Amino acid sequence: MELFARIVRWLSATFGLIAAGLTAAGVVVVCQMVFVRYGLNQTTIWQTDFVTYSLVAATFLGSPYVLLTKGHVNVDVLPIYAGPRARWWLAFFAVSISLMFVAVMAWLTFSFWLEAYENNWRSDSMWRARLWIPYMAMPVGLGILTLQYIVDFLDLVTGREPPFGITAEGPAVSIKETGI
Repeated sequence: MELFARIVRWLSATFGLIAAGLTAAGVVVVCQMVFVRYGLNQTTIWQTDFVTYSLVAATFLGSPYVLLTKGHVNVDVLPIYAGPRARWWLAFFAVSISLMFVAVMAWLTFSFWLEAYENNWRSDSMWRARLWIPYMAMPVGLGILTLQYIVDFLDLVTGREPPFGITAEGPAVSIKETGI
């Protein structure tokens, strides 16, 4: 089980780097597009599609990294004030529901990607990009996110991680440490 968790954490971190690279590439292409359009007074063909697809792909591919680092927006008033047993059950419910939702979405986006691949869908722009390529980010990102939720679920039920990162002494980071 530890090997599985290490592999999934490595995948989540790796795809976080890929997402950062896609975001950086999108920024570079936007700058190039502005230069070509306004500096050289020429039309752009592929840049808008590339930026859109790369930022959407970064969102899906980077989501496992966000879960890995607990970087998502979190309202934790209830878990902080709940007792340890209630906190555990609340975390169990939250992870279980999230895992089921993400697994269903991974399956549905895989079906969508497969349809785009089999039917050779292309974008409507002049670039005529094969849509299965950018659409692949959805099932891949959500698939790895599903694996990351499985790791989080296993960490919770085996006691490796406290629910919501809150130990019996309190939250992992106190308000004093955050400077708030």
